[in-house]
Amino acid sequence: MKKLYVYIAGILVFCSCTNKQKEYDVSEKALTTYVNTFLGTDGPGNTYPGATLPFGMVQLSPDIGIPGWDRISGYFYQDSILTGFSHTHLSGTGAGDLYDVLVMPTNSRFSKKIKENNFKPFSKYSHDQELAAPGYYSVHLLDYDIKVELTATERVGIHRYTFPKDSLTAIHVDLGYAINWDDPTDTYIEKVSDSKIRGYRMSTGWAKDQRIYFVMEFSKPFEKYSVFKNDSITTIPVRGKNTKIILNYNTEEDEQIIVKTGLSTSSLDGAEASLLTETSDFNFDFYRKKAQSTWEKELQKIKITTSNENKKTIFYTMMYQSMLAPTLLSDAKGEYKGANDTIAIANGYKRYDTFSLWDTFRAAHPLYTLLQPERVPDMIHSLLAHYNETGILPVWSMQGNETNMMIGYHAVPVIVDAYFKGVKFNTNVAYNACKKSAMVNDRQIKVYRETGYIPVDKHHENWSVSKTMEYAYDDWCIAMFAKELGKEEDYNYFLKRSENWKNLYNEKRSWLQPKNKEGEFITPFIPKEYTPYFCESNAWQYYWFVPHDIEGLIKKTGGKERFSQKLDSMFSLNPLPEDKLPIFSTGMIGQYAHGNEPSHHVAYLYNYINQPSKTQELTREILEKQYKNEPNGHCGNEDCGQMSSWYVFNALGFYPVNPVQGIYHLSTPLFEKSEIVLSKGRTFTCIAKNISDQNKYVKKITLNGKPLQNIYIEHKEIMKGGTLEFEMSNTPNDSLFINGELPKRNKIY
Repeated sequence: MKKLYVYIAGILVFCSCTNKQKEYDVSEKALTTYVNTFLGTDGPGNTYPGATLPFGMVQLSPDIGIPGWDRISGYFYQDSILTGFSHTHLSGTGAGDLYDVLVMPTNSRFSKKIKENNFKPFSKYSHDQELAAPGYYSVHLLDYDIKVELTATERVGIHRYTFPKDSLTAIHVDLGYAINWDDPTDTYIEKVSDSKIRGYRMSTGWAKDQRIYFVMEFSKPFEKYSVFKNDSITTIPVRGKNTKIILNYNTEEDEQIIVKTGLSTSSLDGAEASLLTETSDFNFDFYRKKAQSTWEKELQKIKITTSNENKKTIFYTMMYQSMLAPTLLSDAKGEYKGANDTIAIANGYKRYDTFSLWDTFRAAHPLYTLLQPERVPDMIHSLLAHYNETGILPVWSMQGNETNMMIGYHAVPVIVDAYFKGVKFNTNVAYNACKKSAMVNDRQIKVYRETGYIPVDKHHENWSVSKTMEYAYDDWCIAMFAKELGKEEDYNYFLKRSENWKNLYNEKRSWLQPKNKEGEFITPFIPKEYTPYFCESNAWQYYWFVPHDIEGLIKKTGGKERFSQKLDSMFSLNPLPEDKLPIFSTGMIGQYAHGNEPSHHVAYLYNYINQPSKTQELTREILEKQYKNEPNGHCGNEDCGQMSSWYVFNALGFYPVNPVQGIYHLSTPLFEKSEIVLSKGRTFTCIAKNISDQNKYVKKITLNGKPLQNIYIEHKEIMKGGTLEFEMSNTPNDSLFINGELPKRNKIY
């Protein structure tokens, strides 16, 4: 404890100096003013509007308090009540978890309870009296006449409540509050002083062993308090599955009380350190401005030129949402709850989690290699920390847990991509982690290794075709890693495994189809049907997932002409009214489903068959029609940055079809000019001459003044800085790259 006091004293001195820094100024023209944090809070987007910092541990956001698919993020734009403000949320995952440490201010003006929110305090609210911006959220609780304002640092949630005059003002801190998949298992509250409480909330849900420790400090001492266990009054300290404390105040008209909550996944001391490291007083406006300034710095990494304010808002909102995950896991002391359920420490880096890898390996992580070069090493170290703790890389990790959600071993492409782009980490550990994760016996990987495909079984999420195809892609990534490291035997082994997708190809029907363990194709087989053989998709949508061997897929399909015909059908075979579409089939263009990730690269496959104008038509259509500047602005789950990262890349005019290959396929830009601010003071500029709604086709492309021959640009060319200039036209030009090269299979650029 003596060491802790010395540590805290040093932090206090540091923070007192920090608070004397220059005022953080966010001008009226700031890019943060173009961010609509409500985009995706209606419809299938499942985003939240509350206060957070880029990749921060705290996501302080309003909770409706009622469960359901629409309220997975805690908030649903169509609702009219709020039940409080909790400190952790997921962005667009479709998984109902977190909602830790709910806080709700009340008074004597309203006391109604309803069954729908489990008889918790609530208040009506109106969007007319609700405001949100990066790092800030505000709402008026109409039934109490209380103004709520929220902001955050990386690990501290900060509330400001403006109260009316009332002798029965109260602040409720409810650890038993839970909705959807979340369920508390053990909670604890103790009083430190008349202005500070602390405790923890252990819970289970999607992630089975979640631990949040908190220290909560109040700008005004509470006059008295009541403590509850299982809704029965008791004494403090209190421990149980369902505990809460109600802090009582006598407030004057417009009196403000600030509440600060420091978080940790490791200990109460860690939560205290987070609080003291990141805040030194109760100056809410200072922390709000600092949060906005932090976001402004991030958004300034891409500067676009356009007269269309609506498109500008969508673009910067997508940039914002691309930075809501992964989230910080280690506290101010570097400690965190490890994936092996121990308390671990991140030495020399920040430990991140919330890795939605089935989604984010496709575009979000490649975008981070462009815009987050200082964070990518920490993300890779975090993936390797998970490996050190469990023996394999994460599949879908959250809050120091493996959820095993979705498929693949997609930490592999994230690591291999970072390696080839020059990110520094322990190469031997990383390679062993990749190889070992591909050699385990669970998740049907054993039968995949032995049989060369995954046969159909009775498991409700067999996903046999999808797993085979995604494992094959990850195997190709390992093969490229092995080749670079001179591991010839491994290279040949994994390269052969990367062709396993061919084992499910039905030559007679030209489809990738499920097989039984005897090697027989399953019948009947209807490609547009959604079956247990495909992961959240159908055979149309998964047919194209061979990003490492498009040439091989074209050959299997019957050549470029047949491939073109089938690709055309993908975008024209519309679902019939009687077709049963699952909840994840959204953003449909024919059988293409932009609301779900397996389709995200498909529009670019026309580039491989000398029809780039069709790629340009489709990407422009998706940008224009599948993203809107409104609460129902996402056509599907935002999925921890993948949906938004797709938009950012495509608005610039390029996209990583094979995320590991080090190249971006070219399409058509959305804006007159886009400037990417890179590290070391470099800038890469994309210019679109004569761009308009009609002029969506590319007539000519130059890189630094020289004609570009190939239909792709290399990552290293972007990182050098320079200018990519598109000359636009209203006429398709499929001869543009007729003499250029397609990306070479088995080559990293």
